[in-house]
Amino acid sequence: MIGEAPLVEELRAAGLAPVDDARVDYVVVAFDRTFDYRKLDVALQAATRHGARLVGTNPDRTCPVEGGEIPDAAGMIGAVEGVTGRRVDPIVGKPSPITLQVMLDRLGLPATECAMIGDRLETDIAMGRAAGLGTILVLTGVTRPDDPAIARWRPTHVVHSLHELVTEGAASGSGLR
Repeated sequence: MIGEAPLVEELRAAGLAPVDDARVDYVVVAFDRTFDYRKLDVALQAATRHGARLVGTNPDRTCPVEGGEIPDAAGMIGAVEGVTGRRVDPIVGKPSPITLQVMLDRLGLPATECAMIGDRLETDIAMGRAAGLGTILVLTGVTRPDDPAIARWRPTHVVHSLHELVTEGAASGSGLR
């Protein structure tokens, strides 16, 4: 597994046992600030010598942080794809319909009664639109207010902050809950 402690906890909670060994059935590739040559080599050996399937959590290129952005899961995915010559497939997190369907099933709600809230057009908003959800772009992350891609992706709502979403959404009677 290429990833950090919260992902290890999630995998364990799902009954999976993350290991640091090339003799595995799956290599999960995620955001990892401790990504290094050793992890890349284990992924290479697992995929090419042991036939492990490559699974990604999300294709985000960057992660917004105080003062800018840092590399996100796409950097680790790109490295693994580069050395193995194989695609990481499936992506099980955004924008994959897999995660969204699990969430809708858990909520017991149809997509038409839900909205996807996110700061990234190509994953968050794309995922919501593809599933028929309302989409709310929050301009606190990687997407800037003057980004011309906003018009192409056409989110249902665009807000500058989550605070604005809560206060103005409720005050406007927009149906947002």
